[in-house]
Amino acid sequence: MMAELRRHADGTITAHSQYSAADLQDEETIYRALVLGLRDYVQKNGFPGVVIGLSGGIDSGLSAAIAVDALGADRVIGVRMPSPYTSDHSMEDAELQVHTLGIRMHTVPITPLMQCAGQSFAELFDGKPADITEENIQARLRGLTLMAFSNKHGHMVLTTGNKSEMSVGYATLYGDMCGGFSVLKDVYKTTVYKLSAWRNAASAKQLSDAGWLGMHGEVIPQRLLTKAPSAELRENQKDEDSLPPYPVLDEILRGLIERRKSVQELVEEGMDAAITARIARLLIGAEYKRRQSAPGVKITPMAFGRDRRFPITNAWKLA
Repeated sequence: MMAELRRHADGTITAHSQYSAADLQDEETIYRALVLGLRDYVQKNGFPGVVIGLSGGIDSGLSAAIAVDALGADRVIGVRMPSPYTSDHSMEDAELQVHTLGIRMHTVPITPLMQCAGQSFAELFDGKPADITEENIQARLRGLTLMAFSNKHGHMVLTTGNKSEMSVGYATLYGDMCGGFSVLKDVYKTTVYKLSAWRNAASAKQLSDAGWLGMHGEVIPQRLLTKAPSAELRENQKDEDSLPPYPVLDEILRGLIERRKSVQELVEEGMDAAITARIARLLIGAEYKRRQSAPGVKITPMAFGRDRRFPITNAWKLA
């Protein structure tokens, strides 16, 4: 794909090519844009490589595959950071992918850091019960670990959050949002699954023709595509505990963001009124987080930070 990478004043990276926005519904074209965007950002800014937190989930799995295709396995380092809530299968899936991609990996348990934080903050918390605060501390300890590695070795931290999560604020400031570039910044969760399935099915010839540096075959473990998404910040946590299923969520988000529809218009199209109104509130409420997020590749007509701009503080509702 002949393409040009452009960096805008607001930090957004856009891959421009002969393809139109409509073409970017195609998995291969989207994947090419993501590889191009990451490669150019790392190369042109002089980073020796990237470091990625490998959770054993689909987002970090796809991000790692894109990184290897863009930079080569020798320039990508994974870090597992298990907590008491990290499942055995997440540990296994991360290790399996490391072997498949041929990258190096470090394992840094954050349980000791959590215990130190709990002791240090005991007086500040004044005996209050555990809640989302402790969940965010875990994410921030992981961010601390990755940023420490980055400072010591020079590798840029590649964040792994997707557009669905960032739309509704399902991310932790100074935690999993830490990093220099977000390759999935404009990629909805349902598209993450499609891209992962496409990459696993890509032939050696497709990879060679594209100039990618990764291996062909199932580079993203199949279980990542089938298990229930979870941040694993508490016992038996699932994303759907607090969010609608991603196909429902993404349809609502595309309506609110790309199609610029109101809640009422989407309800008239058949979407659930209560769920749609709640997602709209979350979308507006998370604006302050998105203003502090890493730059990334633009693949949709309405990327955050460049195309869709809402005030952080307002006294009106998206109705």
